[in-house]
Amino acid sequence: METRPVMEAERPTTTTGPSLAHLSAADLQVYLKGMDYPAGKQDLISHARERSAPEDVIAALEMFGDRTYRSATDVSTEFGKVR
Repeated sequence: METRPVMEAERPTTTTGPSLAHLSAADLQVYLKGMDYPAGKQDLISHARERSAPEDVIAALEMFGDRTYRSATDVSTEFGKVR
């Protein structure tokens, strides 16, 4: 039997969190717990990455506008706009 390397496209993909379509503001806030506000978009992304946020969470944060977020409520409001 001949073996061949598995191509990247053939590898199964796994996610450790909810998909972007099923992501809620509450899901997002789990990875932003302890965030010091005010914070910019990149601060939110860095904080979420430090907490091992799944790629769907990072992808959602990357859709945010480049502005200052003053609170978790501000972040949840922005999430509602980009979703």
